[in-house]
Amino acid sequence: MTVTLDGRCVIVTGAGDGVGRGVALACAEAGAQVIVATRNDNGGAVVGEIDARGGRAAWARCDVTDEATVVAAVDLALERAGALHAIVHNATSNRSSEPHRLEDVDVALWDEHAAVSLRGAYHCARAGFAALRASQGTLILMTSPAGIEGTVGLPLYGTVKGALRGFTKSLAREWAPYGMQVNIVSPLALSPAMTRAIEQDPGVGERLARRVPMGRVGDPEHDVGPAVAYLASADAHYVTGQTLAVDGGHFMNF
Repeated sequence: MTVTLDGRCVIVTGAGDGVGRGVALACAEAGAQVIVATRNDNGGAVVGEIDARGGRAAWARCDVTDEATVVAAVDLALERAGALHAIVHNATSNRSSEPHRLEDVDVALWDEHAAVSLRGAYHCARAGFAALRASQGTLILMTSPAGIEGTVGLPLYGTVKGALRGFTKSLAREWAPYGMQVNIVSPLALSPAMTRAIEQDPGVGERLARRVPMGRVGDPEHDVGPAVAYLASADAHYVTGQTLAVDGGHFMNF
């Protein structure tokens, strides 16, 4: 089965780099009109990559903590494509990978993690509801092993990523009568933070790869992107409330 997103429009938040960029490129490759939603100007570069490959994309300056900018991204999707079929909420705090201990955390750091991941998901769901209901579309969120089994040194990141799984399951039940789907993906793929860590200590990548049954860390575009594209496609119309691990078998205990 070849996944196709022909005739579909997908918004990807946090799509300027890393996993978000890979998802945006993969969705465009599958035929979607992609709205690259980023807080920074790097979203324009991703649009340029998609255009250069013959795809269709537009950039929306979008800070998911600000509901008005999420609404504007949805409006842009409707203006460009006439419909919206999927929102992929990939954005996370720029400080999400910073190690911390709970006793050292102040309220400002808590608010930053929660604002981008949780309030951002809330804004995406509210802003996109009417358009997604009209298309019987899908909301796709992102979690991580930290949100499933916990990670030492990342209690806030683990908390918000775990909370997103609860949000996914609850909203999947709420939206199912409308023919809408809500799912969440747990990827293991190279990110800017991971790349920097490997550059500083090549042993980090080797140790991580040894923990993955398939023997390598995933590629955002070619490993994670197609899985997200499937969930954004019409082929996944009967899949909802699920956590899909795209991690080479790193985590199997759901």
